[in-house]
Amino acid sequence: MEIQNRELHRVVGTAIIYKKEDGIFQYLLLKRSLDKKAFPGKWTVPGGGLEADDYLNTPKTTNDSWYFALENSLKREVKEETNMDIGKPKYLLDLTFIRPDGIPVLTLSFYTPYEGGEVRLNNENIEYAWASYEEAREYDLIEGILEEIAMVEKLL
Repeated sequence: MEIQNRELHRVVGTAIIYKKEDGIFQYLLLKRSLDKKAFPGKWTVPGGGLEADDYLNTPKTTNDSWYFALENSLKREVKEETNMDIGKPKYLLDLTFIRPDGIPVLTLSFYTPYEGGEVRLNNENIEYAWASYEEAREYDLIEGILEEIAMVEKLL
């Protein structure tokens, strides 16, 4: 696979959003649009790429830099994709992969509590479900998502 610049990566944040109902943790799952570049039609969790506008249009935290750019990006992506508000994201893990178009991707996976809002999808996803870990096993998830949910289940 051809990679143009081995030092540049697309940076993506994902959010395993959870809430507790009747003593069981439920996780928000989204079915990706069929026209997505990576993993079309697969089930996943909300998230998306860090954009320069996520920090360039905000005051710098220090003289030269911005803190929490990825966290702010993740909150923006969740709001855009689902219309939901989330709590403080906690780091879970990182992973890398190469998209079909040759772009290397660094994904930082977080877990976060549901804070509010009714799910309203934008055009990036075509279905949603709240599912327990056991129920999530029945979905055609992107490889690794079920294992991440299992990790969160243990942490909670």
